[in-house]
Amino acid sequence: MHRQDRGRRAPRHTRSRPPLAHTLTRTVAALALAGTAHAAFAAPPDRYVAPGLEKPASILVDRWGVPHIYAGTLYDAFYAQGFMAARDRLFQIDLWRKRGLGEMAKDFGPNYVDGDRMARAVLFRGDMYREWLAYGSDAKRVAEAFVAGVNAFVSQTEAHPELLPPEFRQLNYKPSYWRAEDIVRIRHHGLTLNFTGEVDRAQIYCQVKPDAVRADWLRRELDPPIEPKLPEGLDPCGIPAAELKRAYELATAAPRFPKDWWGPARAERKTEVPLDELYVLQDPASDLARSLGSNNWVIAGARTTTGRPILANDPHRAHGAPSLRYISHLNAPGLSVIGAGEPFLPGISIGHNGTIAFGLTRFYMDQEDLYVYETNPAQPNEYRYQGRWEPMKTVTEQIAVKGEPTPRTVTIDYTRHGPLLYADTNGHRAYALRAAWLDVGMAPYFGSMDYMRAQNWDQFRAAMNRWGAPGENQVFADRSGNIGWLPGGLTVIRPNWDGLTPVPGDGRYEWAGYRNMDELPWTYNPPAGYVVTANENNIPPDHPAAQKGVGYEWSDSSRARRLKAVVGANARSSLADSMAWQTDTVSLPAQRVVALLKDVGTADPKLRGALDMLRGWDGNERADSAPAALFEVWFSKHLRPAVVRAALSPEGAKLVGAGDAARVIAVLEQPDPWMGAARRNEVMLASLRGAIVEVEQKLGPDMRAWQWGKLHTAVFNHPLSPILDDAARKQYDVNAGPIGGSAFTPMATTYRNSDFQLTAGASYRMVLDVGNWDASRAVNTPGQSGNPANPHYRDLAPVWAKGQYFPLVYSRKAVEKESVERVELVPQGAQR
Repeated sequence: MHRQDRGRRAPRHTRSRPPLAHTLTRTVAALALAGTAHAAFAAPPDRYVAPGLEKPASILVDRWGVPHIYAGTLYDAFYAQGFMAARDRLFQIDLWRKRGLGEMAKDFGPNYVDGDRMARAVLFRGDMYREWLAYGSDAKRVAEAFVAGVNAFVSQTEAHPELLPPEFRQLNYKPSYWRAEDIVRIRHHGLTLNFTGEVDRAQIYCQVKPDAVRADWLRRELDPPIEPKLPEGLDPCGIPAAELKRAYELATAAPRFPKDWWGPARAERKTEVPLDELYVLQDPASDLARSLGSNNWVIAGARTTTGRPILANDPHRAHGAPSLRYISHLNAPGLSVIGAGEPFLPGISIGHNGTIAFGLTRFYMDQEDLYVYETNPAQPNEYRYQGRWEPMKTVTEQIAVKGEPTPRTVTIDYTRHGPLLYADTNGHRAYALRAAWLDVGMAPYFGSMDYMRAQNWDQFRAAMNRWGAPGENQVFADRSGNIGWLPGGLTVIRPNWDGLTPVPGDGRYEWAGYRNMDELPWTYNPPAGYVVTANENNIPPDHPAAQKGVGYEWSDSSRARRLKAVVGANARSSLADSMAWQTDTVSLPAQRVVALLKDVGTADPKLRGALDMLRGWDGNERADSAPAALFEVWFSKHLRPAVVRAALSPEGAKLVGAGDAARVIAVLEQPDPWMGAARRNEVMLASLRGAIVEVEQKLGPDMRAWQWGKLHTAVFNHPLSPILDDAARKQYDVNAGPIGGSAFTPMATTYRNSDFQLTAGASYRMVLDVGNWDASRAVNTPGQSGNPANPHYRDLAPVWAKGQYFPLVYSRKAVEKESVERVELVPQGAQR
């Protein structure tokens, strides 16, 4: 029994044990790990007999919960990675698989049937032979090895139910066995983009007809600047926005569990469960869509204190418990790679292999479109295409539902462009999603299987030429001192439209394939000696790709501009500098808005005090900052909506909401012809007065005692959080305490406006000393384990919140020094 499981017992399940080929017999050996006799090991290793393993494998777990895998063959390393991922994150990866394959209703009831149907609509359904080859010659074998490791641990829970994480007992269900194709068929987890933007734009062009261009300009910054054009034949008022967004969310959003999951209320409930109780939906009032992404940079040795390159990466994603990232270290003949990936995927996507280092951010190419069809009144499953009626392809699926004796039969319709999201039978219209990420070779992040084994720039670039989705900026460094940057992803060619609005599906608006990735910009050993990316539009204006419609909806550029300034100003930067830059909380938007207050006057003493506090502030949104508390409440909840209301009609203001931060600031800096300078100052003062009242209600009347971190807290919520009592919720949720920053600072800490709780930010931070690998630093959050009873479930959250790191040890000597636990896997037949 695992040490952390001693003393805990769970009821045994009634299901019979799986066939011998899927079983795993567990024994405990008192033998010391071969070649290791470190005194930190207070107990003998956990030893498992692993069917399908070729040679013995040893795993050293360091004191931060990172497994360092030493395998006898290449594929055994991935087997062991799958085993350890299941050991540490079984509920998380099982839920990911269940949600992705559309199997939620099987164990959680009828509320999830609609979501299961839409999840199945966005599964990959193409030729699996071509699919596997798209990722490299051995991608299938790697996936099979990883899945065998996952299934080995699942079998172990059959024999020893006490090893099941507590969530399975809480929800009264058991984990499933995996198939290799599950890894690549599931596509919903790749940071989907643009579809909802097309729907929102159509609403504006319908409801704000006299001023649609102006309203849409204020809603979302487009770069390069472009005025969206409605395609000929599209009626924007015919777009059923609510139905389409619901279908898209059902297909892609992360699951959660209704508040009244337990007890008689669930059985007696007659009304439909609201969508936001079943899935984690995006808050339209937040800056999440503009802030999800990452920072990365690479600095040449000529500009570092070590004389070696430094590569840094902190990917930003929606936060929760457990962490989206899982750090692991894979060693086998011909392979030694360490870093972070997703726990449900084999390999490493952010890290190094002892020769090269790599780190990614999102490159916001547009890979989605909404197609609108006229359907045949006599045959609703036919749509008009190139002057004739074309039948949809219908797929029939059986969805098992908990509590129901027979599966439900559902159908999913597909046009030539993709899955049907909604059909208006009365209006004779249908709507389908076309997404590049549903094409061959587009399983999100699985492309790292190839590039993580590259040994030089040419091999790395060749591997990235096969990358599909999502669009990524990759920075590169190697032990020889070379650095580079290149984006990857399949860029859609739209010959006759901009991709910013829905289009008729009658054949006039067709993709003309994908661009060759060599058409995108890249750089190798740039003269500047460094490269920084942060999801901004980083296509040089003079590059041919700048006007080819790669994408228009990028992340706010504030993070990128701040990071380029600090990196570029430092002639000799250190590892500590990069760690400080990853946790930098200076807000360029705050500095720009505060600068506008210098000529704003008032007779109101309370307003004067607030103005004086803001004018004397440097824009650093530290957790203990009083002006940061006032500014963020003002800017996010009061100033931006007030500017939108002053600049637009009531109909336009309702649709635009708080507006795009960059666009709102542009209006404030150039108020004519939007409202004029005098009116702008009135709007600023009136909205500031409202913000003061709100902060006083939350933090008291003494402005000097205000602190941003008292409002802005880092809480990582578990998917079960809504159904738990207060005591259990404290065990499952992780509160890391006060946090600084905002969506627009390098330390990206996006929050929800309702209570300022953190919703997204750095899921993993890494700073690599390229060539001197043991000096590298990293941190995950809230921890490496997914089991709330395990110390590694939350131990890294305070480290992360304080901007601290731990050594990402790499050499065997350093690993042994820091290891505190051993796991041994042995082939079947070699247990004694």
